Amino acid sequence: MAERVRVVNKAWPWGFVFLMAYVGAAIYFVGHSDGSFWGVILGLLQALVWPVYVTYHVLELLHV
Repeated sequence: MAERVRVVNKAWPWGFVFLMAYVGAAIYFVGHSDGSFWGVILGLLQALVWPVYVTYHVLELLHV
């Protein structure tokens, strides 16, 4: 007889938060692009790595 395995996924709220953060960052970066195809692609790529920008500027403000 096969055992039943119960899988509980408790990470979905964080996934939603990260999705909303990506969408917001994508809107921001694409909105500030020049509107060309590559400008939009660059904006979407920047939306993936926006925490890097935040970390850099925070460390720059702290003179680290």
